[in-house]
Amino acid sequence: MQLTEITYDSAVPVDGYGPGFFRVAGEVIQGPMLITDQAARSWAGPDDLGPLVALSGQVDVLFLGTGADTAHPPAALREALEAVGIGVEAMASPSACRTFNVLVSEGRRIALAALPV
Repeated sequence: MQLTEITYDSAVPVDGYGPGFFRVAGEVIQGPMLITDQAARSWAGPDDLGPLVALSGQVDVLFLGTGADTAHPPAALREALEAVGIGVEAMASPSACRTFNVLVSEGRRIALAALPV
């Protein structure tokens, strides 16, 4: 089996997560977070559409981490993002973090908005 080390260049990966928090670049973010290849910050949750819509032109897909279990994205969130050309993929937050890390290491135009487990 061949193992390939992942490098992130200037991208910011998710280092870890736990009950109520995420760790990104050594910093702890309490509660929901929004992360792109350049930065991570707190996010107010699925009703906070402004920061997500502002990613228009910067990302092609937003991974929505829905907490411990997979859930459908709220219709308003999905519709707002699709209106500005951003696809939405909802999955449990642990899976969303792992998927984000792999794809951001490949230089993909993605973001992650995640609720804590």
